Amino acid sequence: MSKTHAIIASFPDTPSLYHAAEKVRDAGYKKWDTYSSFPVHGMPAAQGQPRSKVPIFTFCGGLTGFSIGLSIVWFMNFFDYPLIVGGKPFFSPVFPFPIMYELTILLSAFGTLGGMFITNLLPQHYNPFFESDTFLEVAGDRLLIAIEARDSKFDAQNTRQFLESIGGTDIEEITA
Repeated sequence: MSKTHAIIASFPDTPSLYHAAEKVRDAGYKKWDTYSSFPVHGMPAAQGQPRSKVPIFTFCGGLTGFSIGLSIVWFMNFFDYPLIVGGKPFFSPVFPFPIMYELTILLSAFGTLGGMFITNLLPQHYNPFFESDTFLEVAGDRLLIAIEARDSKFDAQNTRQFLESIGGTDIEEITA
């Protein structure tokens, strides 16, 4: 026996999707999302989403790259094989600049990619939404709001009526 995963509703245009998202947020739903084939300016604020945590991963990756680059050159020039060439000091922060720069950029990029995968819970190989023809039309011109059944406020009948009251059409129950 299949169990309800979510209820989805279509909206005719971007402003109605935006205002419906504000109403869903104000109604207190927590496990829901909007879907469109293009970015909608201001949608994260309309959904009440906090700022992304991906920049923290980027900063940590960059700091790690900078530290590793500095440490490698220090270890090789000052500790492992100290060699005075032309009266230059064993270590100077000028020497490791290229390796520090490159490792900072490289590990920042890896941090960004890893942070994106972690915060978006990727890879996600299957989602019950993929079985819905209505959901697959999002790639074209469909605009959707989906409220998941795992939300504490979710009640199939009340949620369906709520989506109708905020202007949703083609309301469909997705089963898992």
